[in-house]
Amino acid sequence: MQSRFRSDRRLTARMGLTLFLLGLLYVGFVAALIVLLKSWLLVVVLIGAMFVAQFWFSDRIAMFAMRGRVVEREEYPELHAVVDRLCAIADMPKPVVAVSEMGMPNAFATGRSPDHAVVCVTTGLLRRLEPAELEGVLAHELSHVAHKDVAVITIASFLGVIAGLIVRFAFYSQLFGGRRDQNTAVVFAAVMGVSAAVYAISFLLIRALSRYRELAADRAAAHLTGRPSALASALTKVTGDIARIPTEDLRTAQAFNAFYFTPAAGREPGIERFFSTHPTLRQRLDQLGRISAELGEAATPGTAG
Repeated sequence: MQSRFRSDRRLTARMGLTLFLLGLLYVGFVAALIVLLKSWLLVVVLIGAMFVAQFWFSDRIAMFAMRGRVVEREEYPELHAVVDRLCAIADMPKPVVAVSEMGMPNAFATGRSPDHAVVCVTTGLLRRLEPAELEGVLAHELSHVAHKDVAVITIASFLGVIAGLIVRFAFYSQLFGGRRDQNTAVVFAAVMGVSAAVYAISFLLIRALSRYRELAADRAAAHLTGRPSALASALTKVTGDIARIPTEDLRTAQAFNAFYFTPAAGREPGIERFFSTHPTLRQRLDQLGRISAELGEAATPGTAG
C-alpha cells in the first residue's frame, strides 16, 4: 500500500544504487572468502544464516539493546493517539509502539517492512517535548517506515557487520592462536585484508545513504504535519540535551546511531561529519527553514503534502 508521505525519488534512487554497489561488493567478498578458505558450503551457510537472523530479528535486537518494550494504549494513551493520527493522515499501517526507559531523549524505527515495524521513543524524549514537537519526531520516524529505508539500512549494514566480525576474529586468532605454518598465516592475512577493505567501503556507502535518508525523513515529516518549525524545535532541543550528556554515558548508544532521530554524539561533528550517520544540525535546520518559507504561515497543521 502506498502511503501519503511524499514520495522521494532521489531517496529511492540512492537506496537502489547503494544496494546495487553493496551487492557487487557482497558477491566479491563471498567469492574471495571461498577462494581463501576453500569451502564454499561453509561460507555460504554461515553468511546466509547470519543475514536471515539480522533481517528477521533486527527489530528484536534493537529493542533489546535499547531496553525498549511494547506499550499498550492504556499505558501511554497520548503517545498512541499521536501515532494513530499520523498513520491515518499518512494512510499507512500502524506500527508497534514501544517505549525505552532511557533518560537520553531520542527515538528510532526498526523492522523489515511497514507491516512489521516498531516505533520506539525514550522516556527522556517524552519528558522534554511539547505535543507538536513529539508529533514531528514521530512523523520523521514513520517516514523511515513508509519509505522502507529502515529495511534498506538493515540490509545494507549486514555486509559491514560480517566483515567487521571477520576482521575481529582474524585479529584475535592471530593474537592468541599460537604458532601457524606459513600458508595458514598468508590465508589469515588475506582474509583480514579483504574483510577490512569490504568493511571500509560498506561503511562509507552506508554513511552516505544514512545522511541523505535523515534529510528525506525531515522533509517528509515537515510536509505531512505542516509544521516544520515544530520539528526544528524538537531537533534543537534534543540535540542540545544530548550534548550535555557525558560522552562515556553515550558510548553504548552510539552503536545504534544510524537508527536514531538524532545521533548520540556529545558535540557537533567537525571533519568527522563526512563519516557521520546524520547530517549536521545546521543542515537539517536550514532545510526545515526553507520548507517553512515554502509552506508559509497559512499552512494547516496535520495536512499531507
